[in-house]
Amino acid sequence: MKIVRFARAGRTLQGTLVGDEITVGKEHFSLDSVRLLAPCVPTKIVCLGRNYADHAKELGNVVPERPMFFLKPPSAVIGPEDEIVLPKSPRVDYEAELAVVIGRRARAVRVEDAMTVILGYTCLNDVSDRDAQSWEKNWVRAKGFDTSAPIGPVVVTPDEIQEPFHITLRVNGVAKQDGTTRDLVVSIPRIIEELTSFMTLEPGDVIATGTPAGVGPLCAGDVVEVEIDGIGVLRNRVRAASAAR
Repeated sequence: MKIVRFARAGRTLQGTLVGDEITVGKEHFSLDSVRLLAPCVPTKIVCLGRNYADHAKELGNVVPERPMFFLKPPSAVIGPEDEIVLPKSPRVDYEAELAVVIGRRARAVRVEDAMTVILGYTCLNDVSDRDAQSWEKNWVRAKGFDTSAPIGPVVVTPDEIQEPFHITLRVNGVAKQDGTTRDLVVSIPRIIEELTSFMTLEPGDVIATGTPAGVGPLCAGDVVEVEIDGIGVLRNRVRAASAAR
């Protein structure tokens, strides 16, 4: 099942997508008649740093001994086709990631039970202010600014998709990242076990599982696309804060 959230005629709705038709109860909508929103409403977005060895290496970092978590606030979330607004920084990077969406309240989940708390999977772009990241230890400015968490376009349930996930990212049509979750340092079940050992996850919460090598800068006017086979394409245009309307 593909789950979508969308806006139409002043309403915000959630439904299932089959082909180009969205079903909400007895109502049906064509995909081209709605505006897709981020497909979930998280209370928090928990991200993993350095969960691909090749990405850690390209930034001159070592792979941590335990999963390294950081947070993005709900206010950072935007959806498909929304604009990424660059903070005033000399470098802001894209980071394509597989995102896990939680389906039920989860605390102290064992590895063998981890799949039971997953609603599904979607695409996420962990947009990152590298200048702030270079001096700020907790990464609040670097990772939590408004529009730094594009998510979408759909949530695909586990019965329709399974690992490994192939992740690609393009900027203006040019491939920049190409990776697979085969290369995750910490697997998704282990991430969930570790995370829920100290934090309660709520329905709709998102876990961003890390990014493969190939990260690089975004510039105003760019169009950035995160694509995961079986999920779809998350597309966003980039603009400078000074161009805000």
